[in-house]
Amino acid sequence: MDRFIRLKIETRDRVGMTSDILKTFNKYNINLKALEVGPGILSVKIDNNFSIELGVLMKELGSIKDVINVVRIHSMPQELKEKYINAVLNATGEGIIAVDKEGIITTFNQAAEKILNMKKQDAIGKRVENVISEDAPILSMIKTGKIYDNEEIILQDNNKKSHYFTSGRPIIDLSGTPVGAVASLKDIESVMKLVHSVTKPSMNTFDDILGNSKSIVNVKKMALAVAKSDSTVCIRGESGTGKELFARALHMASPRRNNPFVAINCGALPPTLLESELFGYEEGSFTGAKKGGKQGFFQYADKGTIFLDEIGDLPSHLQVKLLRVLQEYKIRRIGSNEEIPIDVRVITATNKNLEKMIESGQFRQDLYYRLNVIPLIIPPLRERKEDIPMLVNEFVGKLSKRLNKSKVEITDDAMKKLCSYDWPGNVRELSNVIERAINICEDKIEIQHVILRKDLPDTTIDIDNFSKLTSKTLNDIVAEVERKAIKEALKEYGSIRKAAGALGVTHATIINKMKRYDISK
Repeated sequence: MDRFIRLKIETRDRVGMTSDILKTFNKYNINLKALEVGPGILSVKIDNNFSIELGVLMKELGSIKDVINVVRIHSMPQELKEKYINAVLNATGEGIIAVDKEGIITTFNQAAEKILNMKKQDAIGKRVENVISEDAPILSMIKTGKIYDNEEIILQDNNKKSHYFTSGRPIIDLSGTPVGAVASLKDIESVMKLVHSVTKPSMNTFDDILGNSKSIVNVKKMALAVAKSDSTVCIRGESGTGKELFARALHMASPRRNNPFVAINCGALPPTLLESELFGYEEGSFTGAKKGGKQGFFQYADKGTIFLDEIGDLPSHLQVKLLRVLQEYKIRRIGSNEEIPIDVRVITATNKNLEKMIESGQFRQDLYYRLNVIPLIIPPLRERKEDIPMLVNEFVGKLSKRLNKSKVEITDDAMKKLCSYDWPGNVRELSNVIERAINICEDKIEIQHVILRKDLPDTTIDIDNFSKLTSKTLNDIVAEVERKAIKEALKEYGSIRKAAGALGVTHATIINKMKRYDISK
């Protein structure tokens, strides 16, 4: 039961009004806990243990000159404001902490309780350095008034860990002096989910991997069966077979589908950059390190999947570091001694022979066994040629739409030519050939529009005559090859536009090079 009584006294505005009301409270020795005065309204909060009845007190207050009405209320205006503010603060997903000029915590919302693993009653009234840390950025902001944005904080206290980003703004009085500060806290997991929702790449499922051949159906069945597991998967196959498509489909069929899928090509980045991208780094750990440090892809992929393409290109020292991650499921940023636990499924892919790389000492055997728990072998296109018509029709439909062409058809002769080719570049090469054909045809892909690798002009350098070329500059050699290729393409296709499509360049590029090399149509 509330031990206080709150009254609202409506009055006319006159000098001495408040004094007359307070005299009544003093007359009965009533303890006044709070008084709020506004235009025509006085709100009072009093102890309920006074000597007369409440009704008698209210009647006497109402008899004071210029008092219009006296009613009992449940909350003082300031109490209502605090309730509204607390409702707003607790409705936000961000932690909110406010401190006064001495660094004493005055506000601590529910999200802050969750992020910092601490109850509000244990934080309010405490110094911020005792609740967060002595180097909390909000402390320096009270002194300097300088704002800060998105600083990463990692706190470890016994078995409790807090990892969040914080931004702060000072509270300035009329003279421009900081008299307090407010900080917002964003839990790292919430930040990751937000980043993932904004940057989420287009994903595909096993239904998007086309083919009815026995070999591809068997691989899809096996992949679907292991998708719900957290075991590492090593996808093997030639370049262009669709290894990343399988990795994405595995992720989408797993319980991790609503969390990040992070793909990184281990052969596309220099070793030093690859290490910092994979594992992150602390501020000042090397020249050019980003202020505040940076989290790596492993940390970003927490609760999700990381896909390491071209795993055979991973440098030796990173093979050791990756092995430790797979053993401990913890990462250590460059320049840090702290280990950060992660929950990530690892999928790798390669077109290299890892077994031979182990024999030659290029790849660690212990890492191989960690990665190759579930091997998936993607068959090359030449071993499933019965799937080519389905793939061709799919590519024709999608590429026609992307290239703003009406529905393009394909003749039987063109399809036969496609089906008789061995496709060393696999599905990726097939897609490129179809795109080239759509560019140079009108509304129907005929056999002359299907330009395979073997059909392209021979631009190789005659090794027997290489001694004649060494007296020329590299630019001269390139120009000679370009001139020959353009002349043969023009002769073969009869128009600049079609020749450009066959050579994979724009119409304007061919015209400019024809002028440069003095080639007449």
